[in-house]
Amino acid sequence: MEGGHRLVVDAAADGTRLDRFLAGRLPGLSRSRLHALIEEGRVRVDGTVRKPSARVRAGQVVTVELPPAPPAPALVPEPLPLDVVYEDGDLLVVNKPPGLAVHPGPGHPRGTLANALLARVPELAALDPERPGIVHRLDKDTSGLLVVAKTPEALRALQGQVRARTMRRTYLVLVHGQPPPAGTIDAPIARDPRHRRRMAVVPSGRAAVTRYRVRERFAGAALVEATLLTGRTHQLRVHFKHLGHPVVGDPVYGRRGPAWGMTRQALHAWRLRLRHPRTGTALALEAPLPDDLARALETLRRAQAAAGTVGVPGARGGAAGA
Repeated sequence: MEGGHRLVVDAAADGTRLDRFLAGRLPGLSRSRLHALIEEGRVRVDGTVRKPSARVRAGQVVTVELPPAPPAPALVPEPLPLDVVYEDGDLLVVNKPPGLAVHPGPGHPRGTLANALLARVPELAALDPERPGIVHRLDKDTSGLLVVAKTPEALRALQGQVRARTMRRTYLVLVHGQPPPAGTIDAPIARDPRHRRRMAVVPSGRAAVTRYRVRERFAGAALVEATLLTGRTHQLRVHFKHLGHPVVGDPVYGRRGPAWGMTRQALHAWRLRLRHPRTGTALALEAPLPDDLARALETLRRAQAAAGTVGVPGARGGAAGA
């Protein structure tokens, strides 16, 4: 149905509370949001408004009316500093610092990368009023390279590279424990049915593939180079948790234990390989490690040297590649 959902109760859900039935069928809506919709009379069972505790029966039709979302506030240009790695008339690549949200949202209505981009390139407002030219996403507390298109033609071409999986995005990730030396994580991802604000490996989820190799090992941790072959929400964080080696410092998917000074997920979009959207020229860009991750690695290396152990043979040191 337009502006909502029409759900038929199957035999497996017979006798389930209405609120629990909706929570299982509409994982994108929080329980508090579903309760509000029921209380507002926007949920009907066979055309009748019911209470959250009402039991649904097989064959009944549950309709959910979703009110139109309020219009997003207009982006305001803000002259925030940007670390520009590459720029020409078609595209811009920035090295995003940790803690900077890509676009406005709850808790950060201003001071985002999108605001800064509009101040630098006002023409981006014509591409997308909410995500001006932004080709792909980075979580607020993930650092590193992010691509921005400056023209409609560049935006289409770059988005096409993302869909075709020809744009290669490689991250440096500090994970707990000792993962196998290299591998491919092929595990579908969807919203976690138990925790709707998280993602999880779910058999019925969207295909998600990550290729990785260990660059350096420490006592209790490893520095991993990971390349996205797909681009699902929180893909690397979910995949390494699934592997049993969650990202150090991750407040959502991590675990208790030493974080070596990291107060956010130790995840950095380090290398980017793509084709120029107009000329087709190959571009290969890298961003140096942010200070917090560089300090964490130095702490681990010092501890390892003091213990008289060694890392992966041939692994490089240094700020950009660690």
